[in-house]
Amino acid sequence: MSALSQTKTPPRAIVLGGYGLIGSACLRALKSAGFAVTGVGRDSDAARRVDPDGDWLICDIAKATAADWARELADVDVVVNASGALQDGARDNLTAIHEGAIDALIEGIADQRTRFIQISAVGVSEDAPTAFMSTKARGDAALMASPLDWIILRPTLVLGRAAYGGTALLRAAAAMPVMGFQVLPDTPVQTVALDDVAAAVVQAAKGDIAPQTLADLTAPDVHSFAALTGKMRDWLGFVPWRHSTTVPQPLVKLTGKVADSLGWLGWRSPLRSTALNVLADGIKGDPTAWRTAGGAPCRSLDQTLRDMPATVQDRWFSRLFLLLPVGIATLSIFWLLSGIIGLLRADVALNVLTTRDIGEGLAVFSVYGGAMIDIALGATILFRRHARRACLGMVAVSLAYLSAGTVLTPDIWADPLGPFVKVLPGITLAAMVMALLDDR
Repeated sequence: MSALSQTKTPPRAIVLGGYGLIGSACLRALKSAGFAVTGVGRDSDAARRVDPDGDWLICDIAKATAADWARELADVDVVVNASGALQDGARDNLTAIHEGAIDALIEGIADQRTRFIQISAVGVSEDAPTAFMSTKARGDAALMASPLDWIILRPTLVLGRAAYGGTALLRAAAAMPVMGFQVLPDTPVQTVALDDVAAAVVQAAKGDIAPQTLADLTAPDVHSFAALTGKMRDWLGFVPWRHSTTVPQPLVKLTGKVADSLGWLGWRSPLRSTALNVLADGIKGDPTAWRTAGGAPCRSLDQTLRDMPATVQDRWFSRLFLLLPVGIATLSIFWLLSGIIGLLRADVALNVLTTRDIGEGLAVFSVYGGAMIDIALGATILFRRHARRACLGMVAVSLAYLSAGTVLTPDIWADPLGPFVKVLPGITLAAMVMALLDDR
């Protein structure tokens, strides 16, 4: 590619979605290959965690205009688009991310010397039943119809040291205790190592792959989803299940609907209906086009797992992944019920305080004010963007409750039902949930 071969300074690359699973791997691989790399994302905290010393452009890709990109990409040699979303929700608009952003980038680049590497997905089609697949396909089509120097890579199920979304759920399913719960066990699935995807991007960025290449990135071997889950369980070092059962389809669909609803509260559950529908259709690709283009072969599933041996951190993550939503639900129910019961039984609570020589005004404020705070915290934790603050509030309110109770009603510490003592596990659970909320 002439733009790279004539450049005396390190070639510049920009990675959209630079702190995502694939984007962060591409960012690191391009840096190692000698590129000056800028990552793009909308969350400065997530960007800092992925690469604290890196060069970051913090912006919302879905809202950036062609003029914005013309300014930011003026001297960029390679653009890697690893951004994307699974389903519409409180934080995501698929049409804006997969189509509008591509249109703005094409217009903003307006330079055939800039190589555009698009990370898409196998199986995309403009008439696909899911918005994820159809919007991805329309974005790919717009790029292919443009005059740009483009390459489109479509990986199958990506496995790497890090886990996010479907790969995180795969590990969690493999770590289920006692019994295996199989979802769509006969679905055919192919995988690709995350490092192989990043290496393919580097090959394309260096100009080793011809322009206008459209290729699947995948290992050639195909596995049923049940077999894949079993291999992941072996990789984690857990003994095989003695018993396994298939989850009924009506329950799977109901789970997807519930997860869809939570998406509008900001939670990007890998159990949303789009993910389940994509899995039901199978995740299969054909490595022929990539090999023909000169791409390095992708590792088999067994080799991928051998190259990244599981550690205790992997086992912790796998077990805790499904416990996080349980913890959030438990805290929400506990605080909501605490507030509602406090309002319904306010007379009893007032009697407890006033019989201990606490003024009526302070007692009324404590009972009704405390109940409303409890309800607010129980509702707030259900919103993804406010969940961390809600957990912090729960810890603070609990400590304030214990401190005030110790001063005003110290005898309650000796109550045989332990109302003060039982607050301590709640504080611990809120602190643990707060520590587990990071998803990048």
